[in-house]
Parts: sequence; structure tokens; C-alpha cells
Amino acid sequence: MATDEIYEHLVYGDARFASIPVAAPETADRCVVLNGVAKTYAMTGWRVGWMIGPADVIKAATNLQSHATSNVCNVAQAAALAAVTGDLSAAAQMRAAFDRRRLTMTAMLNDIPGVVCPLPEGAFYCYPSVKGVLGKQIAGARPASTAELAELILEHADMAVVPGEAFGTPGYFRLSCALGDADLEEGISRLGKLLTQAK
Repeated sequence: MATDEIYEHLVYGDARFASIPVAAPETADRCVVLNGVAKTYAMTGWRVGWMIGPADVIKAATNLQSHATSNVCNVAQAAALAAVTGDLSAAAQMRAAFDRRRLTMTAMLNDIPGVVCPLPEGAFYCYPSVKGVLGKQIAGARPASTAELAELILEHADMAVVPGEAFGTPGYFRLSCALGDADLEEGISRLGKLLTQAK
């Protein structure tokens, strides 16, 4: 089994992170843990990550990787090492900002008729259902899928959303909270103005 722990430090409220092989040690000999510096340390462009697992799996992955890509450059390795060996104060500040933004975004999305958004407990995305507006008349069109609705939103609200079809869940969008408060509120306001026209 594989577990992606990239958001381990970005959990909110009563949610608590738990690593599978730590919580269930009997799985350790068949569990692969994936992680990196992209999310906690805001280093997405650095493309530095790691994998922890059984020796034979790591050896096979190393062999595969050696034929697919080159090594991570020295500068990126040094930066990643500095990030993971430093304190988490900057990550705590980012988590506090993401927490505030997820609360704002969720509330604003739930104020839009036909949109239902659960409060996320981790990461920095909201994942609302927009099933209540699909098939309705919006800006002269009648989007039947979230992919079609995403195009309409981009064209008429100047806002990019990731349709749920990309994740195997049509009827939903993924929206990022990783932007400034003013931009977030402006974007969701434009989205609300557009989707409120749904008839």
C-alpha cells in the first residue's frame, strides 16, 4: 500500500495527522510512504520528494527512476534539507492563513444557491458540489458537466477551477485556498455572481 503524506502539517480543527505505518506498525513491511517539500514548505517548483518503504521496493523504484529522470540538482537538495531540518514556524503561519481562507471560502461557497461545500480538514483546497447548478441556464449556456461549467466560469467570471472529472467525481470542483485573502474573496464573489444567475 502507498500513503501520500504531503499534507501532514496542513490539518485543521480537531483533525489530526497519522502516518499509516506508525498507527498500524504491522503494515510497515508493505507500506510505501511518499512525501516532499512542495506543500508544507511552499516549494512546489523545486520538485523534491522522498519515498520510504521496504528495501526491495525502494531499490526497484531507484532503478526505475535512474532511467527516467536525472538527479535533483544540488541547489534544490540544499534548499530541501534546510527546509526539513529547520523549525516549522513558517509552516505554522501558512497553516493559519490556509485555515482562515478555507473557512472564508467554504462559507462563501455555501452562500451560493446550488453549491454545497463541506469544510475541508486538511490541505488547502475546497471541494464543493455544483450539482445544483448543472443543467441550468447560466450566461446563455446550459452546462451539463463540471468540465463545461468550468469553461463557462473561466469565460464569464475570469476564474479557473479544476472540474471533478479530473478526479473521477463529476459534479464537483477543486478550488485552491493558496492565494491572498482579497483575491480569494474577489474570485468567489465573481463565481457567486455568475452561478446565482442559474435558472
